[in-house]
Amino acid sequence: MKYDFLIVLVIILSIVSCKNTPEKASNSEPLQTTASEIVFKNKGHELVYEMTQKTGDYNTLAAKKDVVYTYTYETPDGKKDVSTEKYIFNGELSYGQYQQHERTLPQLEGTIEQGYNGTEFWLKHQGGYLEDEAFMKRVVFNRKTNFYWFAMFQKLLDPGLHYEYLNEAVVNTKKYDLVKVTFESEDDSPKDIYLLYINQNTKLVDQFLFTVVDFNVVENPMLMQLEYEEIDGMLIPTKRQYKKSTWDAQVTEEPWINVTWSNITFNNHLTAEEFNKK
Repeated sequence: MKYDFLIVLVIILSIVSCKNTPEKASNSEPLQTTASEIVFKNKGHELVYEMTQKTGDYNTLAAKKDVVYTYTYETPDGKKDVSTEKYIFNGELSYGQYQQHERTLPQLEGTIEQGYNGTEFWLKHQGGYLEDEAFMKRVVFNRKTNFYWFAMFQKLLDPGLHYEYLNEAVVNTKKYDLVKVTFESEDDSPKDIYLLYINQNTKLVDQFLFTVVDFNVVENPMLMQLEYEEIDGMLIPTKRQYKKSTWDAQVTEEPWINVTWSNITFNNHLTAEEFNKK
C-alpha cells in the first residue's frame, strides 16, 4: 500500500537527519570562516561555500540568536502536523508545541509539547511529563530533525564533511553543478550521501538527493525539492516536497509529502530557561 510506504518514509527521514547530527549539540556557536580564511578542499567545497553566501552562513544564522515559526507537515492522505517551533542557535536548543499531530504521536489527544534544553529531551501532555520510551524516541527524532532541516545548508560547512564535484547537469532547461557531500566515518562504516543540485545562475540548491544507509536506501535515494523566501536578509527554503527517486532525479509515481515553514521571526529574545521542564 502506498501509505504504508509513506509511513516508513517518514520514519526514515527522521532517522537520517538525527544520525547525521551530533548526539549532543555543542553549547557554543560553530564559527565559520570567511573565504579569505578558507582553504577549499576542492571545487565542490567552494560551491557549497558560495551557496551559503547566498542563503546566509551559520555565523549569519547564529547572529540572529533564535527563531520562532510555524511548521506544517502534510502527507497525501491529508493528515497533518502543525507545530510552533522555537530554537536557540547557540547549543541547538529546540522546542515544539503541536496544536495538530496526526502524524506525530496521534494517540495523545490535545496539544503536546516537546523540548530539548541542550542536555535533556522532554515531552509534556495535559500538564504532565511522559517518560514512555517509544514516545521519547519520537521526541528525540523530532527535535533533532526539525532543527537540522532548518539549519541544514548552514551546517553543510561543519567539520567532518567531505565534498566531491561530480559534473554539470540540465534539469528543465536549468544548468546545475552536482556536488556530492558525505559524512566522516570514525569506524569506516558507510555514511549517508547528499547530492546537491546547485543552480549555476542563482547559486542555490534547488533540489537534492539523499540516501539512508541504515535502511539500505542507496540504489534508490530520496529527492527533496525546495522553494525559497527572503526573510531578514536570509534565503530560507520555506517550502519543501519530497519522495522516492533515482540517482538521475527521476521521481516515482508516489505522491509528494509537503512541508511548509511560515510566520518566521528571528531574534525573539528567547531564553534557555524556556526550553527546560516547567
